Amino acid sequence: MPANPEILTILQKAWQIETDGYAFYSLVADRTEKDAVRDVFAKLARDEVQHKAYLKEISGRYEEQGVAAFVVPTRPDASMKAFADRVLTDRFREQAKGATFEVSAVSIGMTLETNAMALFGGQADVAPDHEVREFYRFLCDWERQHYEALRDLFQEVRQDLFAGGGFEPF
Repeated sequence: MPANPEILTILQKAWQIETDGYAFYSLVADRTEKDAVRDVFAKLARDEVQHKAYLKEISGRYEEQGVAAFVVPTRPDASMKAFADRVLTDRFREQAKGATFEVSAVSIGMTLETNAMALFGGQADVAPDHEVREFYRFLCDWERQHYEALRDLFQEVRQDLFAGGGFEPF
């Protein structure tokens, strides 16, 4: 059976999402002078490299196996959440406190992950094959792990940013 062009387009978009995420997270990791923030963004960048490799593998298998290539044995583990819990320490809070660049980078990362979740979640709702729907849900869960880790970090430091900037309307 020939490859479905819509599926190939989503795989290309998924690979681009991971490429963009890697570029952004690497940039932040390289730019920040704060060790705890660097650790978070370097981990996110490494994850994106792993995701790209996985997508490349799936794409290659799709050409050979069709939708059977999308059978995903398990959901992503909770390693990103566990990592975020470890780095969400007093050290991270202190280093990111009032740090406009770093807090903004967390917010932008949340936006990247939200957009990716929307794409994959939407595709999961309309994909014609069960295997492909489950694969898109798997990708959505991947992105959700990053989003939730970033969201938790953001919630811890945003009030300090608002207070430091004199923006406290709440």
